[in-house]
Amino acid sequence: MSEMLGKRIRKFRENKKLSLEELAQRAALDPEFLATLEEDEIYPSLQPLVKIARALNVRLGTFLDDQVSQDPLLVRKEERQPQFTTHRGKDKASEVTFYSLGRGKTDRHMEPFYVELLPESAAQPLSSHEGEEFIVVISGQVELIYGKKTFVLDPGDSIYYNSVVSHHLGCKGGNRAEIYAVLYFPS
Repeated sequence: MSEMLGKRIRKFRENKKLSLEELAQRAALDPEFLATLEEDEIYPSLQPLVKIARALNVRLGTFLDDQVSQDPLLVRKEERQPQFTTHRGKDKASEVTFYSLGRGKTDRHMEPFYVELLPESAAQPLSSHEGEEFIVVISGQVELIYGKKTFVLDPGDSIYYNSVVSHHLGCKGGNRAEIYAVLYFPS
């Protein structure tokens, strides 16, 4: 990505003439969290990014896009680029790396990703947001905590769920895992 995620969020906020506090209130997030995010010191999970996108009235993919819409959009495996990596602080180990498979198609309604889950992704709080998620495990073992239920998925397994239910998806055990994820966020 030509610009860091936090700088893109700041640019959208400033273009909408919103203060950091106004955006924090609209997104129901802590202003300090947003300030740290805009300084590119943290790389959050999707939940706060979804809230920020909604508060700014843009698609989540808007933070990832920097090229003109292509239709059809073809992404070769060797052309994949990491779009963002989540971790809890600038000097912390990464937990999850997202590779957008829809970047470049600006009129999309879904967010497809290839995702690398590292063992550090296992111990995270539950989150929820409007929409749906579809996951296919490629390698490793993945654990989905969904409300009060827990599901363990092996390579080849898939799961489709309503993401308004509190959930967390992470590695099961101490090994890295890979998934394909398609997320849908209603307008």
